[in-house]
Amino acid sequence: MHTSLLCANCGQVHDHHQLQNLCTACQRPLVARYDLAGLRGRFRPEVVRQRADRSLWRFWEVLPVDSPDQAVSLGEGGTPLLPCLPRGPFTRFPRLSIKDESFNPTASFKARGMAAAVTRAKALGVSTIALPSAGNAAGAAAYYAARAGMRCILFMPQDTPPANIIESVVAGAEVYLVNGLISDCGKLVRQGCQRFGWFDLSTLKEPFRLEGKKTMGYELPFDLEALRPGGGFRLPDYIFYPAGGGTGLVGMWKAFDEMQQLGWIGSERPRMVLVQAEGCAPIVKAFREQTRHAELFPNAATVASGLRVPVAVGDFLMLEAVRASGGTALTVTDAELMEGVGEIARHQGIYACPEGGAVWKAACHLHATGWLPADAEIVLFNTGSGLKYNHLSEPEGLPVLDHTAADVLDRVRG
Repeated sequence: MHTSLLCANCGQVHDHHQLQNLCTACQRPLVARYDLAGLRGRFRPEVVRQRADRSLWRFWEVLPVDSPDQAVSLGEGGTPLLPCLPRGPFTRFPRLSIKDESFNPTASFKARGMAAAVTRAKALGVSTIALPSAGNAAGAAAYYAARAGMRCILFMPQDTPPANIIESVVAGAEVYLVNGLISDCGKLVRQGCQRFGWFDLSTLKEPFRLEGKKTMGYELPFDLEALRPGGGFRLPDYIFYPAGGGTGLVGMWKAFDEMQQLGWIGSERPRMVLVQAEGCAPIVKAFREQTRHAELFPNAATVASGLRVPVAVGDFLMLEAVRASGGTALTVTDAELMEGVGEIARHQGIYACPEGGAVWKAACHLHATGWLPADAEIVLFNTGSGLKYNHLSEPEGLPVLDHTAADVLDRVRG
């Protein structure tokens, strides 16, 4: 169980027994701290290996519960690390793999964060959650709220992928479409929380979505151990991550620090590569300009709705992780990331979301420049299912066959 909440910016301690959003002193994110020294020696990798539960709650000692039976769970986590087969453009990377988060209950990595956040909110008596979402967070919030018996209020950009809107409505969430960006939705959530007493579950504006997301980092050495027997319990050399709000990247960086304090790993870290869309790249711009914070990105536009986040409260945390790791940040165009979706599908049999396509094309770019060694241990994160984005890939010109015609197979390539 966590022992305190600490501001990631100014260090002020907050009461973890009370509902908390941002730091009351500086309005920056709070992070959960644990008694890692007390856990060291008894919470070990072999303990995790022996557990029958393959969900993220096998790491419950470093999650916001006193025991795993307190979790609001749909079986999230434990997603596969799939080796990329040497086909087509993937041939150049002999040790490339994809952590496929589409295997989560709501078909994206957002299920991890919502499981932890809703679990803690329920424990502290929350009856109504609210958040802005441009995609998968909405569906995850809706279903975990339903599981917990909570009311869920969602503000979503009007052009959010239809699949995300539909799944949220089916789960009983109260959905409000907004003619604007996710940042505009966020303003309405803040006003609604002040007026109606909802609890704000926005990205990094409460401490525990981060805790669920960090389990992606905890899983990686177990995944690599199984994928490459004999290679040992270790982290990859490079991690490519598509960053909108950036909770996953920040969470994994936190996990690595915790794992070192637990004695699981040493000081080694993967190089963290942050990928954004060219049409919405506030963090990449700040990285290039060597600033600590990112400015609001004007006229944000990309088909990858998870990357369409023009301003992020955890900007400095993302930038710190990338810089401390010796990593980098770069953009890809919408045309490139959609091309990436097709390449992953055709050569690997994985229907990645556009954000997953983005990290693959980013790896290609960095290999072409010589920055990324082809023989390194590389993990790409596919953060969700391409099925949520079917509206971007509707096929045209498919032949329609008359099944009653005698020569019907004449139109089929043999």
